[in-house]
Amino acid sequence: MGRTPADVRLGEVARDIAYHPLPSQQKFHDSEARFKGFSGPIGSGKSQAVCHEAIRLSYLNQGRLGLLGAPTYPMLRDATQAALFEILDGNKIPFDHSKAENTLIMRDTRSKILFRPMDEFERLRGTNLAWFGLDELTYTQEEAWLRLEGRLRDPRAKRLCGFAAWTPKGYDWVYRRFIAKPVRGYETIIAQPRENRHLLQQIPDYYDRLKDSYDDRFYQQEVMGLYLNLDAALVYASFTRDENLAVLSFDPGLPLLWALDFNVDPMSSLVVQLVRGKVRVLDEIVLRHATTREACEEFLKRFPIDPAGIVVYGDASGYQQHTTGASDYDIIHEYFQIHSAMPVKYKVPKSNPGVRERINLTNARLRSAAGDIGLLVDFKCKELIMDFEQVSFKADTYQIDKDRDRLRTHLSDALGYLLWQECMPVKAVGEQRGRILS
Repeated sequence: MGRTPADVRLGEVARDIAYHPLPSQQKFHDSEARFKGFSGPIGSGKSQAVCHEAIRLSYLNQGRLGLLGAPTYPMLRDATQAALFEILDGNKIPFDHSKAENTLIMRDTRSKILFRPMDEFERLRGTNLAWFGLDELTYTQEEAWLRLEGRLRDPRAKRLCGFAAWTPKGYDWVYRRFIAKPVRGYETIIAQPRENRHLLQQIPDYYDRLKDSYDDRFYQQEVMGLYLNLDAALVYASFTRDENLAVLSFDPGLPLLWALDFNVDPMSSLVVQLVRGKVRVLDEIVLRHATTREACEEFLKRFPIDPAGIVVYGDASGYQQHTTGASDYDIIHEYFQIHSAMPVKYKVPKSNPGVRERINLTNARLRSAAGDIGLLVDFKCKELIMDFEQVSFKADTYQIDKDRDRLRTHLSDALGYLLWQECMPVKAVGEQRGRILS
């Protein structure tokens, strides 16, 4: 017999619940974030965590109102509610359930729980909530989550909290909001595959059996809990967070390599250093509706001094003159002459390399066929990371899909221009050896 993290003493009432949380479940319950998520593969105890958290918050917020939801009514009834009733009945926790109103009253605390499907989120207006919890969030529209966020405002609540659990479903709004670029006040716990010892004790070959039912990529998402783009082939398939992300620091003894993609919105660039032949992406500069001059200003704000100087990289379009008569590279040259004493060099081709060759080179630096990792990215470069994880080819082509998301491809393109100048292997040209540019 164990105690749930929701165990609360109310006067003469104490409830012991038979619950031995897994490590990720315990972290989820322990999180004090206003909005928290539990991401994991199938069989990782997500619904159990949601129901136990609902019980915990109904005890902490005595006499207050909470909401427990799922994407559709059948999912709510057959999975989430069924799991909650099983916990309550199994632990002899008294409650009153109104099927007509689809509500539940906890007798110990007089707390009320609303059961609501999220496919009719327009009906979620009205009463203030002390807490809410959603199961299978990736099958719920973002508008429903935002509507509930707005209702989390009970002034008499002791612990305001919105929480959810889900299985990864590609790079959707849940991934963006909770994982890639977490909103302030959010925290996500990611369960590991095969963590559920209770399940494996009962069915030791549970996960192995699923290999016969799923294709490899779907198995990686559903069973391993990985975030994948299942709709199209990824451009930068060599990238992995485990191998290519690190905490990196600036070395003042080495030059700063600044790679730009001259796009008006966003104006995108990367700050890189080469360390013993390894490419290290230190920072990214992404400015909405900005000029090349503003990009220079932001660069110097972040890196005001580097005795070893700066090397500028970019695509050939930067040579094109604007209506002012100056090209992007002219603007950079003029700005650094006036505002910085650092020496600046330029490594820019007269024509751009082929897209295919640039992609192959980037993938080879991310992870070569021999298993060598030649490119590391700092964790704070979130837009570049999203490029690596989301940029895909158009169906049945080797063309990058730039229409899918206009914020994507700019930083990975900029990096590709730098890699082409610094890392392209020297090939034989007749009896000479030289660098081939296309």
